[in-house]
Formats: sequence, C-alpha cells, structure tokens
Amino acid sequence: QVQLVESGGGLVQAGGSLRLSCAASRSIFDFSVMGWYHQAPGKQRDLVATITNGGRKNYADSVRGRFTISRDSVRNTVNLQMDSLKPEDTAVYYCEAEDFGRNGYWGQGTQVTVSS
Repeated sequence: QVQLVESGGGLVQAGGSLRLSCAASRSIFDFSVMGWYHQAPGKQRDLVATITNGGRKNYADSVRGRFTISRDSVRNTVNLQMDSLKPEDTAVYYCEAEDFGRNGYWGQGTQVTVSS
C-alpha cells in the first residue's frame, strides 16, 4: 500500500512563498511520475506540476516561472516551492503518484490560502 503525505500548506499574503512537501512510503523511483494538483472550491482538480522518473518537469501555464518542483531521493519526497503567490493560487493541493503499472495514488491534501 502506497501512502503519500503532504505537508507545508498554510496562510500567506500575496507575493509570499510556501514550500509543500510530499513524503512517499516507498522510493520515489518506484513511480513513473509524481506531481502536484490543486482544487479550488467548486472547481475541478487541475495539474500544477509534475516530474517524471527521468527528471523531466512540466508546469501549468498559470504557475510557470513562479513554482518549482523538485525531488529528494534520500527523504523520498517531492517538493513544490511556490513563490510570488497570488490569491488565485488558493486551493487544496494534492500530491499524486503513478507507478509503472499505471496505478495512481493520492495524498490527503493540504490547504494553501493566499490573502490579498
């Protein structure tokens, strides 16, 4: 059973920064891709950023240049550095991982609130 546990959410003023972390219960290299999604109230869950097993990164247009996804193979974490935060970034942020058998796993989510 794979567990993904997010941490690092909170309340921040516009222009500020937060760093989210997703701790996996097994090696991050067991997954073909890992990433972050967000979901605002009443909206669908959307991709924020992903990183493949080979290290290729992908970002949503809305966060490119402001957010950075990274990974730590020692701690088995995938991190999301969020800078220049905007009120529209307010959402629950979820960690997601897909293994090579195309099985998907989700964390429980962490709330990010950006005040104007």
